[in-house]
Amino acid sequence: MIISNYRKIEQTMIDTAIACGRNPDDITLIAVSKTKPLSCIEDLISIHVNDFGENKVQELCDKYENVSKPVNFHLIGHLQTNKVKYVVDKACLIHSLDSLKLAKEIQKEASKRNIVSEVLIEVNVANEESKFGLSVEEVLPFLEEISTYPNIHVNGLMTIAPFVDNPEENRVHFKRLKQLSLDIISKNIDNIDMNVLSMGMTNDYKVAIEEGATMIRVGTAIFGARNYSI
Repeated sequence: MIISNYRKIEQTMIDTAIACGRNPDDITLIAVSKTKPLSCIEDLISIHVNDFGENKVQELCDKYENVSKPVNFHLIGHLQTNKVKYVVDKACLIHSLDSLKLAKEIQKEASKRNIVSEVLIEVNVANEESKFGLSVEEVLPFLEEISTYPNIHVNGLMTIAPFVDNPEENRVHFKRLKQLSLDIISKNIDNIDMNVLSMGMTNDYKVAIEEGATMIRVGTAIFGARNYSI
């Protein structure tokens, strides 16, 4: 079931990209495996799926250590500064950089390991009080500040859009994130790239693709509903 679900999402992603004139190869489908057992990841590895999303540092580290072959684990959840040391050398991409304090900690821990940490800036485009992330207005000054950090490389932006019944309601937020990325590109800031727009989930990934997403994060539609009590 997991494999067939993944194939269905993958085909919809391809069809949506082609329909709006985009190359499907420019879009990465991240299978959000948070709260799901390692066996679910192994099922998808069997069909050469390589990108998985985790919310919690401990869960990502456990799966990283025990997975049968190396895959790309994306940290898509909020990252606390005291957890950076555990994950900085394991996450292929941290999607949730959202404060100067966190940036300083990532810089410190990446420098210790002589690595460059690949990150996205989390933007709270819809200004939801319940969500983490910088406001749109805060992003440029923040990027200018951290562009001098030698062990952090910004790849682009991430947002978690509101959960809505009608995905069309989130089009405005995806458009705004795309425009923000274009505004940043025009500033030509050293060490800052805008190659990645991580936006769109199970409910709204098709709209996100139409508005320029290069990474979509799909969990429920692949793995089924989650049990957060475990």
